[in-house]
Amino acid sequence: MKTILVTGGAGFIGSHTVVDLVQHDYKVVIVDNLSNSSAKSIKAIEDIVKTEIDFFEVDIRDKDKLSYIFELYKFDGVINFAGYKAVGESVELPLKYYDNNIGGVITLLEVMEEFGVNTFVFSSSATVYGIPEKMPLTEGDKTGAASPYGRTKLFIENILSDVALSSQKWKIISLRYFNPLGAHESGNLGEDPNGIPNNLAPYITQVAIGKLEKLSVFGNDYDTPDGTCIRDYVHINDLALGHRLAMEYMFNKKQSVNEIINLGSGKGYSVFEIIDSFEKVMDKKIPYDITKRRAGDIDISIASIDKAKKLLKWEPRYGIFKMCEDMWRWQQKNPNGFH
Repeated sequence: MKTILVTGGAGFIGSHTVVDLVQHDYKVVIVDNLSNSSAKSIKAIEDIVKTEIDFFEVDIRDKDKLSYIFELYKFDGVINFAGYKAVGESVELPLKYYDNNIGGVITLLEVMEEFGVNTFVFSSSATVYGIPEKMPLTEGDKTGAASPYGRTKLFIENILSDVALSSQKWKIISLRYFNPLGAHESGNLGEDPNGIPNNLAPYITQVAIGKLEKLSVFGNDYDTPDGTCIRDYVHINDLALGHRLAMEYMFNKKQSVNEIINLGSGKGYSVFEIIDSFEKVMDKKIPYDITKRRAGDIDISIASIDKAKKLLKWEPRYGIFKMCEDMWRWQQKNPNGFH
């Protein structure tokens, strides 16, 4: 049985990836400082997989504590989700984001190198792409992140590329994913944002459950059929699968690996289409106001997933209604999230 370290494993994407890994016979160790997640997600994971998960409340920038964990286990690979992720906050607090996101990965890589662990999956983002010249977005398209958050992802991708080129022993895949949506089908594990959500889907479900009065739609004058932004949404369980397949791809390679791969659905949905999908699933109307555009928002962002299909044999299994159904089930069962 292979042992995988999942940093940030108590968070939304990390927790679902842990479930997928354990259900496919991997030993998983979670490291998370709980700055943007809850220890209750660990209990939810354990209830789903029917086994105890080894968990350490540690910040990955703490080299001594991280080294101690590496001494306890013989890790076969690492998946890193640890990082701050709010675009707006990153504009207000750029140093916080550069220190945490980039500093954390550098410390993690140093400890991995010290202990001879060289297989690494990095949680990147479609925010690394610049203003698109065409759709869908391919991994070779130009980059130009519009926020400190996006730039941390892009800088880390460059660091990882340099690390991979420095030695043939490294196997590294950066997964650029688009917009995660959904929840575990049990309704016991899902997205639990702090404060007012930054993302559309949890904003919608919190309005529907009565936590928020109405949704803000940021602009209806984009160059799209209905005037609202179009984004690529992918089910959280499909993203989790992508991380496991990326790890297994590297386990099966004798030579070094240095890849960047998109994970999305390859389909685009406007803000109004997402609202409509949720309204059909919930059988209720979502009140909303049209407000001004947010800085940095582009008209359309859709992934080309050809590379993921070819290299990882990965393909999304779930459509938009399944995403909305699973997320609404989670919100109904957990109106206040894990709190």
